[in-house]
Amino acid sequence: MFKPTLVALALACAFGAHAQQQQTLKIALIDPLSGPMADVGKIFENHLRFAADNINAAGGIDGIKLEVLAFDNKLSTQESQAALQAAVGAGVKAVFVGGGSATATAVITAANRNNERNPDKSVLVFNFGGIDPDLVGKSCSFWHFMTDAQVTMRMKAYADFVKKTPDIKKVYFLNPDYSFGRQWTAFGKNLLGEARSDLQFVGEDFFPTGTVKDFAPYIAKMRAAGADTVVSGNWGNDMALMIKAAGESGYKLRILTHSSANKSTMIALDAAPTVKLNMIGEWFPGADNATAAKLESAFEAKYKEAFYLVRLSTATELLAQGVRKAKSTDPKAIASALEGISYKSILGDVSVRKEDHQFMAPQYVYTNHKVDGKTVKKGFDGTNQGFVAESLTPVSALAVPNTCEMKRPAGL
Repeated sequence: MFKPTLVALALACAFGAHAQQQQTLKIALIDPLSGPMADVGKIFENHLRFAADNINAAGGIDGIKLEVLAFDNKLSTQESQAALQAAVGAGVKAVFVGGGSATATAVITAANRNNERNPDKSVLVFNFGGIDPDLVGKSCSFWHFMTDAQVTMRMKAYADFVKKTPDIKKVYFLNPDYSFGRQWTAFGKNLLGEARSDLQFVGEDFFPTGTVKDFAPYIAKMRAAGADTVVSGNWGNDMALMIKAAGESGYKLRILTHSSANKSTMIALDAAPTVKLNMIGEWFPGADNATAAKLESAFEAKYKEAFYLVRLSTATELLAQGVRKAKSTDPKAIASALEGISYKSILGDVSVRKEDHQFMAPQYVYTNHKVDGKTVKKGFDGTNQGFVAESLTPVSALAVPNTCEMKRPAGL
């Protein structure tokens, strides 16, 4: 009778372990899980885990299951870079980051450095919230995919909205003091000014993220300037505090922001009836999208909180598309496979520009609205505020000039 040798047994065990390992693809979230923006970071984590669970429940990516790890970057660029290295050490091949352009830039920079030094431990970055155009422009990276609309695209959509909103007359800019906030101001002035030559820009300010306790002084400056609208890239607790300050003063103010829907913001809006919040994104709770509505119901049943980050589902969907097309979990192969890809996603027809790795999807402008049983039947996250659509800008109107000079790895 044949008896396997110790060498044969060792090889068999090694092969079995390798095969088992290949059935799992580790992905990670790098975002604030402590500090003033921890509530937002936890929402991000829940959405990513939900998206991964849905892929796994459907059999994985051609049998490959996703495993989610979470790393706290404490809203710090230094901690973000350390988190990227910890993720690589844990065997992660794709990281997701959404808590602002500063930390996204830190993660991308760390990934670029790691991938150059350790090509056998390369990692991809799926950026769902750091929307500084430079990240797909002069600072673009082969290893980075922007799965949210960048500032320029969003402002183009806002320009369409502003053209049709004559009560926007005097505009103030109040933004966080880092690259994204300065871009939100610069492109706001440029594109909104082009859309409406009669607009008056009456002031601007920048503030440190997560440290301002009272926005009343900023609100007073806006009011003194006669502003009816503020263009603000504020988010998380900062946005809630700004709304609170405006509401307490009885200031009739419209805010043009990106995607600041969270429970604290909605609670602040409910207590501030003079404030109107315009947001922009590829989807919003209550939008006419049956597929996303099913995800919304399932998420709320599981986590007992609101589902609004469909872009984390689309980001993991994008990763899955890359793995399937590449027939590999190798980050370089996945990135190459995703360049120029087009497919039908949760959001309908979407694509990724080969030139700069910008994800392309239509953009809604939507506004908070009190639940009234007719226009809005369901409040967001148990609050008395929901959303209504104002406009929808198609992908064809969102294209922006490519300024990326992509440096691809050897052989591509």
